[in-house]
This record gives sequence, structure tokens and C-alpha cells, in this order.
Amino acid sequence: MPKINNLKTNKFMSNLLSDRINRLSPSATLAMSQRSSELKAQGVDIINMSVGEPDFNTPDHIKQAAKQAIDDNYTRYSPVPGYAELKKAIVNKLKRENNLDYTAEQILVSNGAKQSVCNTIMAMISNGDEVIIPTPYWVSYPQMVLMADGKPVFVEATIEQDFKITGKQLEQTITERTKLLILCSPSNPTGAVYSKEEMEDLAKVLRKYPQVYVICDEIYEHLNYTNTPHVSLASFEGMKERCIIVNGVSKAYAMTGWRIGFIAAPVEIVKACNKLQGQYTSGPCSVSQKAAEAAYNLPQDCVEQMRKAFERRKNLIVSLAREIKGFEVNDPHGAFYVFPKCSYFFGKSFGDRKINNSTDFAMYLLEEGHVATVGGDAFGSPECFRMSYATSDENIKEAMQRIKTCVEKLK
Repeated sequence: MPKINNLKTNKFMSNLLSDRINRLSPSATLAMSQRSSELKAQGVDIINMSVGEPDFNTPDHIKQAAKQAIDDNYTRYSPVPGYAELKKAIVNKLKRENNLDYTAEQILVSNGAKQSVCNTIMAMISNGDEVIIPTPYWVSYPQMVLMADGKPVFVEATIEQDFKITGKQLEQTITERTKLLILCSPSNPTGAVYSKEEMEDLAKVLRKYPQVYVICDEIYEHLNYTNTPHVSLASFEGMKERCIIVNGVSKAYAMTGWRIGFIAAPVEIVKACNKLQGQYTSGPCSVSQKAAEAAYNLPQDCVEQMRKAFERRKNLIVSLAREIKGFEVNDPHGAFYVFPKCSYFFGKSFGDRKINNSTDFAMYLLEEGHVATVGGDAFGSPECFRMSYATSDENIKEAMQRIKTCVEKLK
């Protein structure tokens, strides 16, 4: 049998795949989840705090609406931009909860908020356009910009400033090539929530640069523990015409697998995203849309119940994390993540295992403590790591005890 020339094989594979694919990185959150699943399959008791997914079931009245949709034969292709009834429900939600006036023509429903973000970037960014991304960031933002041949430009928001950028930082980063800012509040991975005053600080700068548009990722809008209503950048003077609001049903209604997200944006951007979506996915799942319609139109008690549960868990995990020597932990005010600083442990070892960075640290916690987290390297913040508290109080207590035991072994 002839020997395989690995050099030639690698060159062939490199030529086979596009530059676009070759420059993308795999999702670190999904990779960690896969590794924890592999260990679970081997019989290891893993507590998974790596995935951003509510552990609650979809509320019964929403599931009932989906069952009814099947009985009513909502089983055919849906319109590319979404059903008119769902778009009307979204328009009403934006008015009711955000005091923002949109028309159905300004709404596009997609296969999850992730596609909504990607649609917008692909529709707006050309080769060399700059997109400002505050760090820490959600792992997919820079990858999507690279996929569109754009240039991600990062602005660091440290734990000392509660992981939020200032207007001064933003202004220092804007250039003539800046096309977009991506702003996520409440934030994944940090749980940071921009206040009204902090949003106004950003809006004041953005009003000076009319060429800069903003993707406002508000998917965690309802998971807010500040005791003040969620504030959208689109609500400030002169900003609605330059904002692309991204939201959906996955986090607030425990509907991650239903895959329904939307944008609310200027008509020309919606039309462009609709054109793009029509060529590569078409309309979202018909049954899921009817479920989402019920989620927005029917009573919202379930949202508040889940929000209260997440707030209780947040208080629990923060208090336990602050008891662990070596962690620096701020108090997140939204979403369901904590993002402790763990650089104290860099350079320390257990046996022949040395912790060089946060990815090493997260893998050590997984393989030694059987707790799945995600290293901050993936989020552009290499001194930290992310834990999701979208799990039970019992799991949180057990996981934090395992982590405490693990880090005490590092010398």
C-alpha cells in the first residue's frame, strides 16, 4: 500500500476549502459542551455550566399553541420574512415593552437571533469595513465579521468597569472605515447591563458619526436584575434610524430549540436581510412561529417567574464564587452568566498539569472537577472564564464546591 503524503493531503484540503472557512474558528462554547458530553457518555458525572440555555421547559400555553398550529395545518413553507401575525405581535411587543414604534415592514423573522445577527452583518459589511466589538464579546460576533470580509475592531471593557465600554473609548475607536458597532446588553458572557446614563453616553458619541450603525443584541432583555426597565439604544434621540434591534424567544421563554429570532430595523436593511435569507434558508419553521406568536401575545407571568429564579441563582453563585480564594468576581446584573477573573491561577500546577491560560483552567475544571465552563480566551478576555447558572440551585452548590476543591490543589 502506498504511503500517504500528509503534506500533499493538507495542501489539497486547504485548496478544497474556501478562505472564508479556513479563517473561521470553531465555537468554543459548543466545543466545551461536546467534550463534556463525551465524558458524560463515559459515565462521568458532569455538571454542565458551559451552555447558555435555560434549564426550564417551554411554558405549556406556548407548547399548546404549537400543537394547535399543527392541527390547523401550519405545516407548509412560511413567508421568508415571517408570518404577518407574528410580525404584528413583535410590533406590539416593541411598543408595549420598549415604547418603540415599528411597522411590520420593519420586522424580519429568522431562524434564531444568531441568524438575525449574521444576516445583518452579511447584508451590511463589505471587504475592509470595520466593526467595533466590545470585549468580552459573544464568541460568534468576530467570526461573523470575518465571514463577511470585514475587520473586527476590539474595545476592552475590564472587570473594574463592570465589562462596559464608555463613550470616550468608543470615540477613540471610530475611524472613517467604521460601519457597525455591536452592543449586547444584557451581555453574554458577562451579564453586564448598560444603564440609561451609560447608553446616553454612547448615543452622544454616535450622533457625531452618522455613518456608524449599531446592532443592538437584546436577546437577554428580560433577564434584568437592576430593578430598572431594560433600555434600548434605539430609544434615544436620533438612534432608532441607525439601530438594528436583535431579539427573540429563546432566553425569555425557554424556547432555544424553537429557533425564532427577529430584527427590527430601517426598511432598507430589512429588505436586504430578507433578500439574503430568501436565498439560503427561506422562512423560519411555521409551527415555531405560531408558538412565538403565542409567547408574545399571551400573559407574561412565565417570563417573570423565570427571571426571579435566575436572579436567585445569580445571587447564590456570586456569593459562593467570592468565597474561593483567587477569584475576582463582579456582580452581573443580567443574563445568566458570571465571568470571574481567574488569572491568579496562571502558572500554577497540579501534578504534571500546568495552567497557562483560561482555556487550560476551564479544561482542568472539567477533567479534574467534572464541571464544564468556558475559558475567557474564546470571548476576547483571556484572564476570565464563563459559568452559566442556568441550572438548579443544587447543581450550583455542588459545582462551586467541586471548583473550590479543584483550585485548592493548584500550587
